[in-house]
Amino acid sequence: MSALAINKKASFDYELLDRYEAGLVLFGYEVKAVRNDLASLKGSYISLRTKNNKTELYLINCHIAPYKQAGPLPDYDPTRERKLLLKRGEISHLLGKKKEEGLTLIPLKIYTNHSFLKLEFAVARGKKKFDKRETIKKRETDRQLRSLTKRG
Repeated sequence: MSALAINKKASFDYELLDRYEAGLVLFGYEVKAVRNDLASLKGSYISLRTKNNKTELYLINCHIAPYKQAGPLPDYDPTRERKLLLKRGEISHLLGKKKEEGLTLIPLKIYTNHSFLKLEFAVARGKKKFDKRETIKKRETDRQLRSLTKRG
């Protein structure tokens, strides 16, 4: 299980509550591009869409650069919406979580699970500015403690 794309700012900007795993609906050349580290989760999010009384999840604004060996792809959109594959029960559970005040779905990483590409995402609550400052302060003190223990 190796991570191919990681959203590094997710844990800094959000308080991560529950984590989930979903499959991705991709074209073949997109799979090859992701496996060649041409994907970025920066600024991406997950949206719930209801169509014909069916709720589906979509990964929005995930950038997957075109795979060069695929040849010319004239109408390829690198940030197109990509459908996520989850069970009905998980989707209805997430729908209930999403209705709570201030909760959102944030993608964390794309990784391989055997031969499949999976997306790990979390139900998250946005951090306030003082929470972010607290995180920075904690990181700095941990860094100082580590450097002191190495010297001593």
